Amino acid sequence: MKEEQIIIGGQAVIEGVMMRAPHSYAVAVRRSDGTIVTKGELIDSQAARNPMLKLPLFRGAFVLIQSMILGIKALNFSAGVAYDEAQQELNGGKNETAGNEPSAPKAPFVLNQNDNPSAAAIAQAQGSAKMPGAAAAGSIVLALGVNILLFILLPLLITNVLFVYLGNGSIHGHSESSAWWAQAFGWVKAALKPIRPTVAFNLVDGLIRMSFFLVMIWSMSRLKDIRRVFEYHGAEHKVVYVWEAGEALTVENARTKPRQHPRCGTSFLMLVMLVAIVTFSVVRFDSLALNFATRILLIPFIAGASYEIIRASARSGAQLILSVITRPGLWLQNITTKEPDDAQLEVSITSLKAALALEPGQAAPALL
Repeated sequence: MKEEQIIIGGQAVIEGVMMRAPHSYAVAVRRSDGTIVTKGELIDSQAARNPMLKLPLFRGAFVLIQSMILGIKALNFSAGVAYDEAQQELNGGKNETAGNEPSAPKAPFVLNQNDNPSAAAIAQAQGSAKMPGAAAAGSIVLALGVNILLFILLPLLITNVLFVYLGNGSIHGHSESSAWWAQAFGWVKAALKPIRPTVAFNLVDGLIRMSFFLVMIWSMSRLKDIRRVFEYHGAEHKVVYVWEAGEALTVENARTKPRQHPRCGTSFLMLVMLVAIVTFSVVRFDSLALNFATRILLIPFIAGASYEIIRASARSGAQLILSVITRPGLWLQNITTKEPDDAQLEVSITSLKAALALEPGQAAPALL
């Protein structure tokens, strides 16, 4: 890929794909009648106005937060389209809702194969089914809370219990003559005796965290609806490969590309877990509470450091290093991506062309 070429990223959503360019993003969703609804917006980049967000470590953390926000907006749009179709079925095919605002996009921008949208036309495709700011913030907080519980707190507690047991040979509470609640409290107190994290401690902690992650991903892949999302995930990667190769954005070209991509968020998450093992081995305390708080507070730093590692490896031409770094993520993508069909590739291409049409200095590309 050429240095000056626009870097494209993306995300699979419900029956669609979100594609992100440096200054814009677009979401394309296929309705059950075969039409494709697309929403596009320019990205209000705080980094362009705040020099601090361009600094190493800070920019990686900012990109992560911004990606979460755009991802939720994209999912909200795709869910709105699905909800609108469900409402129409309930109303006998009529688009009727109880409120003043329609549940799906107002005047949706439906892209057909003969259309060639302009940036202005795509901008008008913004739907009214937007998640309120408070609801979006609540979704982010809830997601962060679940992830902190599952991937930080539980692995830390389990590892601490294991090392207390391995260090003392057993965990004892109060004597058997004590009340059951006193025995339980004594057992918990002994099991949670703070252990100063070592490299071995953090390796076990990291392995437990990765195990939780792998089990969650594998379990999700067994669900039919999630499998559809994983197919769109594969379609997104294939189309990004076509763009990076400088080839025409066609289904035929996308069909031949691999569905695993080194810049996928899955690879990034795996690198984050590896960087966390090293970081938590350096920053450690003799307090379980402080070790837990540190793991939360250092999330932006770890994300920023992981971003810089991938960025430095790619720009320095250290392809071997980059290959080693991203290899675990590519393996995991055998689960998180599935082979898409031509219709899904078409949706992904439509999303990318819609995003490119909004980019400054980019001509609106012809659709399929």
